[in-house]
Amino acid sequence: MKTLRILGTRGIPAAHGGFETFAEHLALYLVEHGWRVVVYCQEDGVGPIFEDIWQGVERVHIPVVQTGPKATIVFDWKATKHAAQHGDLCLTLGYNTAVFCALLRLKGTPNLINMDGIEWSRAKWGTVAKTWFWLNDWAGCWLGNHLVADHPNIKKHLASRVRDDKITMIPYGADTVTSAPIATISAFGLEPGRFLTLIARAEPENSVLEIVSGFSLKPRGYQLAVLGNYEPEKIAYHQKVMAAAGSEVIFLGAIYDKDIVQALRFYSVAYIHGHQVGGTNPSLVEAMAAGNPVIAHNNPFNRWVAGDSARYFNGAEECSNRLDEILGNPEVISEIKSGILRRQQELFTWEKVLADYETLLVKWLPK
Repeated sequence: MKTLRILGTRGIPAAHGGFETFAEHLALYLVEHGWRVVVYCQEDGVGPIFEDIWQGVERVHIPVVQTGPKATIVFDWKATKHAAQHGDLCLTLGYNTAVFCALLRLKGTPNLINMDGIEWSRAKWGTVAKTWFWLNDWAGCWLGNHLVADHPNIKKHLASRVRDDKITMIPYGADTVTSAPIATISAFGLEPGRFLTLIARAEPENSVLEIVSGFSLKPRGYQLAVLGNYEPEKIAYHQKVMAAAGSEVIFLGAIYDKDIVQALRFYSVAYIHGHQVGGTNPSLVEAMAAGNPVIAHNNPFNRWVAGDSARYFNGAEECSNRLDEILGNPEVISEIKSGILRRQQELFTWEKVLADYETLLVKWLPK
């Protein structure tokens, strides 16, 4: 039987982010296609490693007593040691602890690495963290038997370090959203088609301040629903964002319930995406799958994903101008929505993404 071990996530079912969501989709897809799939799951606390089965997927639960980034490092090391004992094909999601993949190399265990975004370039990290990520970026390039890039620009970056035929470009996927319970958004005081969504960590590189400031330059007759954890009493940037917000901006907090987020996207008149770095962003692809007209920060990452139908901005004033072009213009909204959905169906469906992964994985199964 074809076997795959998935490392690098906190586990499934997904509750934390894009990699977990991808791992869940891939694991279930492969099981349906006759694979044996083992996913490593991080647990908080003390205790022995234990195993169970979830929807046909084998899960190896590894408890760790540490917290934060230290917990992730300890978990990744223990998971890699466990996987190295078996010799099965491995898929490592992310390169943040890629140095540990040396153990898989030494054991002769084939290991494919999804290299994610260029993490060391993010402004939020200090010198020590940037150095760690930069070293592991190189380590992943060297130690992985094959690399997956989720965006052409990520492949271009990796090709500056390894030969081009060592890299396969496969983006992220999303399910088309065709309905959602209206009561979900009513609970937030939102009206269908009368609000926009912004889903991002409150960090400068995600253009949150520019978006909130641009939206608040004038009355819109629409609300801006901002998802994310804000602690203005602790973090100066959060304080600036909230201070710049007009009366039509509402902060909903961090929401991890997939059904709620899906409903917010479905009833939103548009999605504003401010991410300045990274590859194919899961939140952007999921907004596209919900049929959201997209207003995105103007950079090569977003332009390739959202395509020519989206509208782009660089600062608060340009963001405001793009809003003026869209809001209250149903023909423009319809035009953008059609183009966005067409591009999502062409490139970013789970059916296509997962089939491409299976094709690649089969090539690397141990003989």
